[in-house]
Amino acid sequence: MSARERLAELGLALPAVVAPMAAYVPAVQTGNLVYISGQLPFVDSELPAIGKVGGQVTAEDAHGYARTCALNALAAIDALVGIDSVVRVVKVVGFVSSAEGFAGQPAVVNGASELLGEVFGDAGRHARSAIGVAELPLGAPVEIELVVEVAP
Repeated sequence: MSARERLAELGLALPAVVAPMAAYVPAVQTGNLVYISGQLPFVDSELPAIGKVGGQVTAEDAHGYARTCALNALAAIDALVGIDSVVRVVKVVGFVSSAEGFAGQPAVVNGASELLGEVFGDAGRHARSAIGVAELPLGAPVEIELVVEVAP
């Protein structure tokens, strides 16, 4: 089953690619790798929440926002090379805007990792970092970056 078919089976549609907020592009290909710029959990050009996880934003909600970030990253891949050209998800980097004392970053970033597994199966298994940070752009609670391998 293709990634596009799997997304449809999951009841998901790729959103429009989020326009860059500064001097960068959403995704860049070099050789068989595609690097996706950090994606925020935009839905219809708006952030569903602002604040720190473990403070104004619950870890459970942030888990869902990480999933949304990953979906936005898939949209950037699709716009550049087509979602069905993905051979493997190589690396996920998750940044979690964390309230003091919050240490649940891995569980939050699981939202992105789980979606990638659902869409790509074993090819969605990846290396990963889950990093707590003081602030993210626009006050977003989570940001996700991806590196994927694509067919030549």
